[in-house]
Amino acid sequence: MNRIMILLVVLSLGVSSQQITDSQRLFTIAVSRVQHLHILAQRYFGNFESSLGPDEKRQLNKIFLQDFCNSDYIISPIDKHETQRSSVLELLLVSYRLVESWEVPSRSLAALSRDQISGKLTELKTGLQLLIRTNQEAAFVEGGVALGRFEDYDQRPDQNLRRNYELLACFRKDMHKVETYLTVAMCRLSPEANCTL
Repeated sequence: MNRIMILLVVLSLGVSSQQITDSQRLFTIAVSRVQHLHILAQRYFGNFESSLGPDEKRQLNKIFLQDFCNSDYIISPIDKHETQRSSVLELLLVSYRLVESWEVPSRSLAALSRDQISGKLTELKTGLQLLIRTNQEAAFVEGGVALGRFEDYDQRPDQNLRRNYELLACFRKDMHKVETYLTVAMCRLSPEANCTL
C-alpha cells in the first residue's frame, strides 16, 4: 500500500512539473513574439515621426496628448504597483483583449509596413488563448474568469496623417503594455526569472 502511495505522489509531481514546463515554454514564446511586435511598433513610429516636419510633429504631439487610444476602454492596471498586484490570469486576459482589439486596425498597419502584423498578432492571440486556458484550469477552484470578446477599433480605413500617427502611437503603447503584463505573469511562474519592473 505504501509503495502505491509513493508511486502516485511521484507520478503527480511529474505531471505538475511537466505542466509548469509547458506553461513556461508558452510564456517564453509569447513574450518573445510580443517583444518583436513592440520593436516593430517602435521602429514604425520612429520612422513615421522622422518623416514629419517639426511643425507637423509638434501639432500631432499636441493632438495625441488630448486624444485617447481606442483600446483605452479596456480595463487594465494603471501603474506598476497595480500590475504587480494583478493575478497571472488577469494579466493574461488584459493582454488577450489588447491583442484582440488590434485585429481590425492591424489591416491599416499593413499599408504602413512590409511585415505581416496581422499574422503575428493572430499567432500571439492563439498563444494567449492557450495560456489563459491553462491558467483558468489552475484557477477553476477559485471560480475562473470568463473570457469575453471586446469590440474592435473603428473599422473605417482612414489614411490621413493624424490617423496614421495615432494608429502607430497606440500600437506602440499597447504592445508595450502587453509585453509588460506577459513579462510580469511569466516571472510569477518562473522563480529564477528576473522579475523587476
